[in-house]
Amino acid sequence: MNSAGKIIEVKDMVKKFGQFVANDHLTFDVYRGEIFGFLGANGAGKTTAIKILCGLSLPTSGEIKVAGYDVYTGREQIKTRIGYMSQKFSLYEDLTVKENIRYYAGIYGLPRREINIKTKTLLERLNICNIANTLVREIPLGWKQKLAFSVAVFHDPELVFLDEPTGGVDPIARRQFWELIYEATGHGITVFVTTHYMDEAEYCHRVSIMSEGKISALDTPENLKKQYHANDINEVFVKIARNN
Repeated sequence: MNSAGKIIEVKDMVKKFGQFVANDHLTFDVYRGEIFGFLGANGAGKTTAIKILCGLSLPTSGEIKVAGYDVYTGREQIKTRIGYMSQKFSLYEDLTVKENIRYYAGIYGLPRREINIKTKTLLERLNICNIANTLVREIPLGWKQKLAFSVAVFHDPELVFLDEPTGGVDPIARRQFWELIYEATGHGITVFVTTHYMDEAEYCHRVSIMSEGKISALDTPENLKKQYHANDINEVFVKIARNN
């Protein structure tokens, strides 16, 4: 793929906190329309890297572009072209389903008429019209996660970051969540996802595995399994962890 197909370009990205190196010369690209899995144990540096790519934090050094914009000078432009969802905080529990949708749509700067039309469409597509006026705290976790993802891509971003989006969700709800991801990529949205569930890595087009702030492996799931003589990505992950 040529550079025109890249939505994220990272070369020698370093992020230090005092003497601690959270991201140690990361180099990778993400291509438009792909599902890119960003894996690693807790403390490997995944969330730190995502904050830089989202324009929320500056790197210590390195060359990084997201959606064509430099992370040093174009952070505000980057924010308008991406969506973001995390496991820890995505929706306001004391607002209703519909109020959450409209609130985030307003933040993304969508006009009122478009918000009204797209809200109705989203409620119907998720088959949740009957709970539109229910407080988010009162709906099941699986529904919350699907709603949070739908809100994150409500403004049709070029790229969406999903930071451990399916944590604590049952296997059936996780599978339904990934169907939403495939639907989004079908509409041209690039998905950058971190997860602790190694079976989910199999759904990604390419996977990188971080260890101690560095990228230890990066390839398609099939190629990684061949390279490490493994039956699945979990086995690849364990072999990399043991070697570090």
